[in-house]
Amino acid sequence: MARISAFLMDLDGVLYVGRSPVPGARECLERMEELGHSFRFVSNSTRRCRESVAKRLSDMGYRIKPEHIFTPSVAAIERILRSGRRRCYLLSTGDVHRDFEDAGIVIAEEDVDFVVVGDAGSSFTFERLNAAFNHVLNGADIIALEMDRYWRDSEGLVLSAGPFVAALEYATGKRAELVGKPSPELFSMALRDMGVSASEAAMIGDDIITDVGGAQRIGMRGILVRTGKYRPEHVESSGVKPDCVLDSIADLVRWL
Repeated sequence: MARISAFLMDLDGVLYVGRSPVPGARECLERMEELGHSFRFVSNSTRRCRESVAKRLSDMGYRIKPEHIFTPSVAAIERILRSGRRRCYLLSTGDVHRDFEDAGIVIAEEDVDFVVVGDAGSSFTFERLNAAFNHVLNGADIIALEMDRYWRDSEGLVLSAGPFVAALEYATGKRAELVGKPSPELFSMALRDMGVSASEAAMIGDDIITDVGGAQRIGMRGILVRTGKYRPEHVESSGVKPDCVLDSIADLVRWL
């Protein structure tokens, strides 16, 4: 860790699980600030806009600026704006639509250029999936905000967006463009914001594939925590070897 000056961190499963903060996580962030370490938050959260994510963290006792939070919607917006096209069908839930609308992107039901798929939860109805299917058949591109298979809430494991993106790909024969983790672009956006290279940074997460594997592929260190959705059998079968494994982010303090 001697050469690491900056950290990227997942949120769900690292700073909190369900509605409960991880013990010692807030104190770890405070210690990192005292020591002058830069850090940003890279989350595959697709239900909330950046402001809402920051508000939820504030309610748990964290002081994190919205602009320090990088979610797939931020990367998707950049991708859409680069294309010169502005209309998308957003298959998600919550208030994540605010990030898109604030950037001047039109959320529409007809004549769309992109089908953007996030974690829609109970809104993954047949009607909405079928509408997305037909938009793609009519020429829309698929943007996957994330491809996680599942996540953990206070009641257990819950299906995420990945299985539904895979269903659309299978039905349409068209590949989705992934903008969330483990896509290199989301990590790179956060690194650029801190002004550091990948070799100077480490990613801390609870997912061996999207967090650790994704970070290592662009030259970062990957730190796995045993909180959140960590499951030892998945680590063993993943083919990914973390640079470090901690019981929780609170244990990072002794490595700083």
